[in-house]
Amino acid sequence: MGEKEYLVLYPVPSLLAILLNRERAKGSPLTEAEVSEIRDNCETIAVPIDVAREMDEQRGYLDIDPENCWHEWQRTRKDLMEG
Repeated sequence: MGEKEYLVLYPVPSLLAILLNRERAKGSPLTEAEVSEIRDNCETIAVPIDVAREMDEQRGYLDIDPENCWHEWQRTRKDLMEG
């Protein structure tokens, strides 16, 4: 199977945007359980990997990897707060 046929799950809107909005609405940091629940229940589409790369380019950033969601969210939160 070529790269164009390989499908990946792609959160729409981005997982980063969802987590950021949920945390702002909550008014305090999300817990690991909350982050996992959001990840597990967010809307996703299956797209070929080349389409996912194009969507990343259009967004202007790489989304959080759902497989490493908690750790990437913690790092991203820190970067957003410092920047």
